Amino acid sequence: MQANLHEDEIIGKAYDARLMRRLLSFFEPYKKQLTISILLLIVISILNLSGPYLTKIAIDNYILNGDWSGLNFVMAVYFMVLLLTFSLQYAQVYIMQLTGQRAMYDIRVKLFAHIEKMSLSFFNNNPIGRLVTRVVNDIEVLNEMFTQGIVVAIGDLLTLIGIAIALLILNLKLALLTFIVLPPLLYATKFYRDRARDSYRNIRTNLAKLNSYLQENIGGMSTVQVFNREDENFKRFDRINIENRDEQMRSLIYNAIYFPSIEFFSAIAVGVIIWHGGGEAIRGGIQLGVLVAFIQYVQRFFQPVRDFAEKYNIMQASMASSERIFKLLDTHEEISNPQKPVILRDVKGDIEFRDVWFSYNHTSSEDYILKGISFHLKAGESAAIVGATGAGKTSIINLLGRFYDIQKGSILIDNIDIRDIDKKSLRRNIGIVLQDVFLFAGDIENNIRLGEEGISIEKVYESAEIVNAHRFIERLPKGYKEDVQERGSTLSLGQKQLISFARVLAFNPKILILDEATSSVDTETEILIREALRKLIKNRTSIIIAHRLSTIRYVDKIIVIHDGKIVEMGNHEELLKNNGMYHNLYQLQFGTR
Repeated sequence: MQANLHEDEIIGKAYDARLMRRLLSFFEPYKKQLTISILLLIVISILNLSGPYLTKIAIDNYILNGDWSGLNFVMAVYFMVLLLTFSLQYAQVYIMQLTGQRAMYDIRVKLFAHIEKMSLSFFNNNPIGRLVTRVVNDIEVLNEMFTQGIVVAIGDLLTLIGIAIALLILNLKLALLTFIVLPPLLYATKFYRDRARDSYRNIRTNLAKLNSYLQENIGGMSTVQVFNREDENFKRFDRINIENRDEQMRSLIYNAIYFPSIEFFSAIAVGVIIWHGGGEAIRGGIQLGVLVAFIQYVQRFFQPVRDFAEKYNIMQASMASSERIFKLLDTHEEISNPQKPVILRDVKGDIEFRDVWFSYNHTSSEDYILKGISFHLKAGESAAIVGATGAGKTSIINLLGRFYDIQKGSILIDNIDIRDIDKKSLRRNIGIVLQDVFLFAGDIENNIRLGEEGISIEKVYESAEIVNAHRFIERLPKGYKEDVQERGSTLSLGQKQLISFARVLAFNPKILILDEATSSVDTETEILIREALRKLIKNRTSIIIAHRLSTIRYVDKIIVIHDGKIVEMGNHEELLKNNGMYHNLYQLQFGTR
């Protein structure tokens, strides 16, 4: 878990040109909006600089001369500038936020589509929480950088340059005197930036620990309570929470010191202006309006400086997030479609394994799970695969759906190597019912049809009727519209299994795979499923993996797997007569022939 947590730390530079170029490529379709937004920022920055200068004109040209009409004109201009600035700021923020959301939408869609293409081995090595963080949190961090970081920083930089130029133009000597506070201010900013960066890294790491522990603890709450681990788990949570609190407090202390220091330097600068500029004004060396404008400009000067410190953290977090996102996008699809994929049409369902060798560890040839597996099922035949746990039964069905690729040998459907077949076309013709049934949030009807509009409601009812699920569904308060909670927590294991049977039947595949599909149900439900199976496998090529041998007596062929090899093959009666491994398994379950 520690390795996973380190990946969530903020590392690297606050700005990486390579990553920025890749990020900006997502804004290529929105160049027009970006250009308009930046142009608006330039105009807004100029308008913001005009306020103090209009104040200078009002004081020096009209107030001191008692010219009310001129003063009224300047105030009207001032008011119009405020309205125009407000309107342009609204337009700029709206355009930038809209552009940012569209770009983030594009990145999120691309990332999700990429994740969907990945093989099962990818998900075995990448925790769900981490992938969710990439698609949701990390992309949101990027949105913050583009809408509040880069563009706003450009505006702040323009404002700083504009104010500096305005000060130098108004009074060179007073401007240089004011700039005396900049060296200590820059040092304070660097001091804060370095420590805030370290603190921010630690906060991110602690939050990752906190989230990970909460997910694990809440997900395993039944085990926690059964073994009375509440107090011990609370102590561990408390330790992690204290670390997080202490780091948050350290960050608050840095903020509490730095941001008031900005106000302190700002006050010093204003004091210098009043002391030196006031003296010059008394002696007639400087106009009163210039002095007032200087004060206003200096007060505005320190706001961008404050913002730059915050933008640094945003930039650093964004660079780290973008690096993690692009690392995920650059992860190659292990099982890709061939360049000219075959689309299956009029599938018969003939299945053949030819000397198949397979290992989950591609780097080692000594860890083969399957060793020289060969068998042939004609279209419409049914087969059961039995064997001890870990013998390689589930691996066979994972290979048939091409969720993993084999190292040696070949697997053929209708005499076509599955590596030459389009993956979607292949899986569209294979229906799989797993032991651990996954139901989606929604209602029962949508969990059967899975959003497939081509499946009519009549087909949903018919499928549920065939697998004996219709009776219990109709007894529910809302019937087929009954809400399904997360992973079907409000349904029994048997009910979820029956719904999964109805689902696969509604899609009407030519090849049917049942992986321990009756191991989680009670005897009454098993009888119902056994009756449904006879109807389900009719006119379909079927492979059934089961520990309960009572569910497979009627299949055409039984394949016995041991240590990744086929040790026996035949029908129920033939294998019992052989007095081999199948006979022993049958004796263990039933004690008699």
